[in-house]
Amino acid sequence: MEKLYDSELRVMEPLWADGPMSAGELAKQLAASCGWNRNTTYTVIKKLVDKGVVSRSEPGFLCTPLISREDVQRLETDSLITRLFGGSKTQFLSAFLSEEQLTQSEAQQLRAIIETWK
Repeated sequence: MEKLYDSELRVMEPLWADGPMSAGELAKQLAASCGWNRNTTYTVIKKLVDKGVVSRSEPGFLCTPLISREDVQRLETDSLITRLFGGSKTQFLSAFLSEEQLTQSEAQQLRAIIETWK
C-alpha cells in the first residue's frame, strides 16, 4: 500500500469512525472540521480510490474504507522504524522511551504486551 498523506488520513478518519458514507456527507463533515470545500474533499477521495484504500459506489457516491485504521498504523510504524531506525524495533522503543515519562499504568501495559509476545 502507498503511504497515506495527512489530507488522505483526514478523509479516512470519519470513514473509520462512522463507516461508509456518501461523498457529500464526507464533504460536510470535513468542511465543518477543517474548512475544506467540496472540491478538495472529492479530489482527496479520488486519490484514495486510485490507491485502492476506498471504494466508491452508487447510489450516492458511497465511500467505503477498504483498509482499517490498525492496518495503516502498522504500515506507518513499520515504515518509520525502517527509515529512521534501520528496522530495529529495539532502537525505536529506546528512542521513544528516552523522551517519554510513562505512567505506572502505561508501563504495566507495555510489560503485559511484551509478555504476550514471548
